[in-house]
Amino acid sequence: MKKKNIYFHEIDLKELRIRNCERKKFVKRLTDIPYLGYEVEDISDGRKIVIVKPGGKQAWGIMKKDDFFVFIYNPEEKSLWQITHNQIYEDLLEKSKIDKEATIEILKAFEKVFNGEEPDEVLKLISLSNSAGENPEALLKAYKWIWGQEDVNYPTGQGRNMSWEKLKELLDSLIK
Repeated sequence: MKKKNIYFHEIDLKELRIRNCERKKFVKRLTDIPYLGYEVEDISDGRKIVIVKPGGKQAWGIMKKDDFFVFIYNPEEKSLWQITHNQIYEDLLEKSKIDKEATIEILKAFEKVFNGEEPDEVLKLISLSNSAGENPEALLKAYKWIWGQEDVNYPTGQGRNMSWEKLKELLDSLIK
C-alpha cells in the first residue's frame, strides 16, 4: 500500500451512530449532523471510524458545507488515517493476488453495505478472512461512511456509484 495520510493528534469526539439505510434517508441524516468530530463505528481491533464535519471538499471555489472527512482512528497511537479510494482498491487488489476467494467474499460484503445493509449485520453473517493488508472490517466500515459522503457531495449525480463501479469491476473480474 502506498503512503498513508496519517496525522498524529488528540481529537475530541462525540459518539454518533447512524444506521446504513436507503440512500436518500442516509444523506438526510448526514446533512443534519452539526459541525464536529464523531466516533461513528467501532472496529474489533480497538480502532474506530471517525468523521469530521465539515470536510475540505470544494467545487467551483465554493466549500461544500455538508462534506466530511472519514478517518480510521487509533486511540492508542492517537493517529488519524485519512483513508482513500486508491488505498482501499490497492489493498483489495493485493488480497486478490493472495486469496482470490476471500477477496470475492470481501467484495460481496462491500456490495451489501453499498446497497444499504449495516456493516455489523453483514459481518455477523459471514467471516471475512484477511490474507494481507488492512482488516476487511475496517475497510467495510470506512466505506459505509465514504459512500455516505459521496452521496452528500453528489446528490444529483452518481454519488457512491462512482467508487462502486471500480470495485464491481474488480469483483466481476475475480468471479470470471
